Amino acid sequence: MDTITMLDELQEKALGEESLRKRLLATRDEKNPLEAFCRICQEMGYELYPMDVVAAGEEFYASMRRSTNGGGENSPKLQGEDDFYELFLAAL
Repeated sequence: MDTITMLDELQEKALGEESLRKRLLATRDEKNPLEAFCRICQEMGYELYPMDVVAAGEEFYASMRRSTNGGGENSPKLQGEDDFYELFLAAL
């Protein structure tokens, strides 16, 4: 299962379980939020690591940039579109 699929499944669970949603949102207050987030994911059986989340966001953002305005240096900068951790929490 790829990172995006795991995040989608986890998001569905979190939207249905208030306690899980609160735990995931609380990771924002940790010293290393992404590590804390991934630790919860691993406890739930999802093999997610910080670099998996970062790489998935960067790959998605890079493909989006390539699809806009020819993907050259003049492509618009889309702020925050590569941060799947923050996008995940915003959806909760």
